[in-house]
Amino acid sequence: MQQNTSLSTPGWEQELRATLGLAVPLAATNLLQMLIHAVDVIFIARLGDQPLAASSLAIAIFGLTVWAMTGLVGACAPLIAAERGRRLHSVRDIRRTVRMGMWVGVGFGLVGMAICFGGEAILLASGQDAQIAAMAGDFLALLAWAMIPMVMAGVFRIFVAALGKPGYATAITLLALGTNALGNWALVFGHLGLPALGLMGSALSSVITAQAMLVAYVVVITRDRTLRRYRIFGRWWRPEWARLKQIMVIGTPIALTVLAEAGLFSGAALLMGRIGETELAAHTLALNLAALAFQIPFGTAQAATIRVGYHHGAGDRIAAGRAGWVALAIGTGFMTTTALAMLLMPTALLRIYTDPDEHANAALIGFALQYLMWAAIFQLADGVQAVAAGALRGLQDTRVPMWIAIFSYWVPGFGMAIWLGFFTPLEGTGVWIGLATGLFFAAALLLWRWSQRDALGLAG
Repeated sequence: MQQNTSLSTPGWEQELRATLGLAVPLAATNLLQMLIHAVDVIFIARLGDQPLAASSLAIAIFGLTVWAMTGLVGACAPLIAAERGRRLHSVRDIRRTVRMGMWVGVGFGLVGMAICFGGEAILLASGQDAQIAAMAGDFLALLAWAMIPMVMAGVFRIFVAALGKPGYATAITLLALGTNALGNWALVFGHLGLPALGLMGSALSSVITAQAMLVAYVVVITRDRTLRRYRIFGRWWRPEWARLKQIMVIGTPIALTVLAEAGLFSGAALLMGRIGETELAAHTLALNLAALAFQIPFGTAQAATIRVGYHHGAGDRIAAGRAGWVALAIGTGFMTTTALAMLLMPTALLRIYTDPDEHANAALIGFALQYLMWAAIFQLADGVQAVAAGALRGLQDTRVPMWIAIFSYWVPGFGMAIWLGFFTPLEGTGVWIGLATGLFFAAALLLWRWSQRDALGLAG
């Protein structure tokens, strides 16, 4: 690896400022992205338990698919960061990476759409109620049209963030949040002279929002002076087979890692659907809160990938290690705070989605409070495993972390969820204990690998 001698190793304080400069807007972007989904839940929850359960199952499939595709194109982040660190022909190399990322996004986005179109059959095969599966299938058939715009927006989000302009991603996602809130208000219940489409109105709003985000990124990239010089839309049809292969080699393990974790949570939703409709609805509310909290360490993990990748490309082993440890401290500190909030004020948090004082919601709130306690317990592990994986991606180490994730989430994690959920009286609580088990296993193993990166030959 070529050493970039023009740069000096940043100190801890300097690295902290640099990591926060990336992590804060990226975390805000992720949080806003989750709030977009939370808006859907807020509106759909007012339609009743059946629409909420159907949307939860649909999002389990859609979210699993889109996150896997986003993970695949996520290989662009460490590649762009390393190319900037090396500073050799970086404009040309970065352009190649982004263009091939766009190719991958469209190609695999089509695969994701096909999965969504078969959503009802997938849900029926998993043993879900036929009426709920039919509602979810219709929801997915419309939502599928948001797949490619969302994956492509993910490519452009990586591009602007790795080029030091993550604020654009935050602004665009904030715009998308407003668009989705307005769309749900107008299309779910029928305002602004539009028909009340109910559950399908929420799906249509998501499609419109995804397309608006994609257009916004294109406008920003073509108008910003720094971003425009990379000319990523010029000759986009020209193949760069070596770079495409590199994205696939690094990105496939990332996608499978994301698939393993997202699959654990989506699988948990399917298990909850077999336990009961109210349990599934309560699971949706509790998991949405946990997912909102996760966006902060997830943004920190994205920052870790870029900062570690930059120093790795520059050949600065000490700075790369420092960037990873700084990111781990940031992620762990925040998740400790969210865990305390879930333990000390769970009812107030649930009030975001529904009225805990209404008698009709008593069973729903009771289950949700049980699940939130376990969400609080696994917050710390969730933050550590996310940031450690992000730091390892900066070193372009993705294959072994993939196997760690698959093992942790699906052997002790999902295995425990099935056993406690269906063979003990714990039922839904048992499923959540399984989720926590998987996350703790992943956190311990990934943190060990990061701490042993020099001995394992990962740093250079």
